[in-house]
Amino acid sequence: MNPLKWVTRILSFLAILSLSGVIIVVTIQILSRYFPYSFIWTEELTRYFFLFAICFGAPLALLRNEYINVDLIISKLSTKVRRFYEIGIYVLILLLSAVMVREGYNFMELGRTQSSATMPIQMNVIHSSIFIMGIFLLIFSIIRIAYLVRNKKNPYEVNGGGEI
Repeated sequence: MNPLKWVTRILSFLAILSLSGVIIVVTIQILSRYFPYSFIWTEELTRYFFLFAICFGAPLALLRNEYINVDLIISKLSTKVRRFYEIGIYVLILLLSAVMVREGYNFMELGRTQSSATMPIQMNVIHSSIFIMGIFLLIFSIIRIAYLVRNKKNPYEVNGGGEI
């Protein structure tokens, strides 16, 4: 199996795990309302799980072309012009991802001296979500550009709703 398939499977697993963490922690938070004690860490942990669910899911959505787009005008263009338009879009995503990687690293370094308010977690671990997402968005936009330049079909692209 090629490395990209492994990376997408790992990211998918981590996204599912993070979203499952959100569901479990929110359920604990709801159930704790009916007990004499409450868990103060649930709100914060929910936020962190949600950040990482986005961190792992957003690059997969880019690779699979699952972002919402309005292509009313674009669909009227010829295939060649549409391909150049998409290359331009992914070059812009690549540039923004490069900025996100740089600033995400700075943000991660800023969190090195901070810790979570209710849990024993260094904030640079939480801030790393921006850095990680930027790296994978950068890599996957390069892959999308490569498929478009070579005029080959992206085997990871999902058509027709994105059902798995």
